[in-house]
Amino acid sequence: MASKEIPKSAINEVSELLSGDTQSSKSEVTAGPDPNDGKRPPPLAARLFAVALISCISFGSHWSSGVTGAMKTTLKKELDINNVQYSLLEASEDFMATVLLIPSGFITDRLGGAEMIVYGNIVYTLGSILVAAAASVRSFDFMIGGRIILAFGDIATQIAQYKMFSSWFAPSNGFASTLGFELAIGKVGGFVGKSTANIIAKNTGNFAWVYWTSVFMNLFTNAATVVFWFFNKYCDRKFKGRRDNATNEQLTEKNKKFEFEKVFQLPWMFWAILGFSLFQTSAALTFSTNATELAEQRFNVSAIKAGWYSSLSEYAGCVLVPCVGVFIDVLGHRASVMFICGLGMMLSMVLLNFALSTAGTGASFGIYAIALSFGPTSIIDGIRTTLWHQSVFGSAYSLKVTMNNAMSIIIRIITGVLQDADDNSYRRVVQVYLFLAAAASVVGGALLIGSLASRNLAPLQWSRKKRLTSGAEIIQANRERSLVTHAHRTRLISIGCFGALLLLVVGGWVAYIWGAATGHNS
Repeated sequence: MASKEIPKSAINEVSELLSGDTQSSKSEVTAGPDPNDGKRPPPLAARLFAVALISCISFGSHWSSGVTGAMKTTLKKELDINNVQYSLLEASEDFMATVLLIPSGFITDRLGGAEMIVYGNIVYTLGSILVAAAASVRSFDFMIGGRIILAFGDIATQIAQYKMFSSWFAPSNGFASTLGFELAIGKVGGFVGKSTANIIAKNTGNFAWVYWTSVFMNLFTNAATVVFWFFNKYCDRKFKGRRDNATNEQLTEKNKKFEFEKVFQLPWMFWAILGFSLFQTSAALTFSTNATELAEQRFNVSAIKAGWYSSLSEYAGCVLVPCVGVFIDVLGHRASVMFICGLGMMLSMVLLNFALSTAGTGASFGIYAIALSFGPTSIIDGIRTTLWHQSVFGSAYSLKVTMNNAMSIIIRIITGVLQDADDNSYRRVVQVYLFLAAAASVVGGALLIGSLASRNLAPLQWSRKKRLTSGAEIIQANRERSLVTHAHRTRLISIGCFGALLLLVVGGWVAYIWGAATGHNS
């Protein structure tokens, strides 16, 4: 029934979401003295141009990440490695992320997203050159070193770009729409990288050219980064900062100091969404690296055709992603979208486990492509919606990505061992994916029920109209209970969850070190 609201004023809604010209903007006038008096907020054209630039920057990194997953069979053959060693190669970036992402989040909040994007892309390009060189000389150890350097850059950019978005757009006022657009562009980059990797390798006769192509793409992203840096400086001089029209909170790109105390005031709702991401995102990350080889085995086709099939399974839903972003911004239902995502992934993995025919696997890949489109935007926007302080969004998001990478290390090593023990078959591996998807579905269902029964989770379901008209009072009441009335309980919950996250990280490190030892000794 709610979907009938969209056609009436869809163009106006999206324009208002991105421009921020809403009926509540009067709050900016009554908010007291503004150090930016005389400046106006950035116009819609400036915002769209900045979003387009950041999307171009992420295009290259998604291209590179798509390449390695498509090259699994080729890498194992050319580098003479087994599945455990390949899992170790993939886990190298995850390992560095678990070490550096949390400090990177704090630094991004302090210095700002624009600075970190510049530094991150320079390092990312250097890492991609080293990976391409390692492919040229067929050195597994050299490639691990290159992947670690590449991870340094990727860590900086993935936090910085979403921090920038959070400083320009508030929940239900353009944030999810912007995420959807950027994620769709990233999916296009991943699709092109994954689907063309084996074609380039075959036609050139040397798989190293796949990685050199990624280097050239990263040079393009560096050019976009330079343009963005100058444009951001121009906007800082000419325009003033933004406010959340529902709560009147000033949105910041960088802080005057490190705000560690606020990180330990993260609400339990934030950690609940991380519980969903723990299973859903980790399943998606690990499945993507094995999808091409799985397609080769199930469809009995060449690596080139398998690359196309697996690319479609991961990126065919790119058209849906921006629509999901606009839907969340206008109509809300974040918890509903997360539950649909978990349920769809579980159905996909059920088919993958029990319908072993070509038709069953094809149906599984198709459902997975649609389900995957609902995940990232709802998770990231849900995280932003539950935070009391936008100023620590970079730190909060770094906790989410650290958790996913730690979990991915463990899952990658486990699935690598299972595949080696099962004569390169995916019979046991897909059972792991089914467990993760089922767990995501359960947590997603709990979030949906909680959003209907709890005042604390209710904002996840709010529409734009609800948040702007009557949401401020409820958010303030929830905030007061969390930070004043039950401040000690909030702190204990946050510290406890943070401690559990650190234990998961240590578990990831142990799995990585064990994989390194057994991989090199096999």
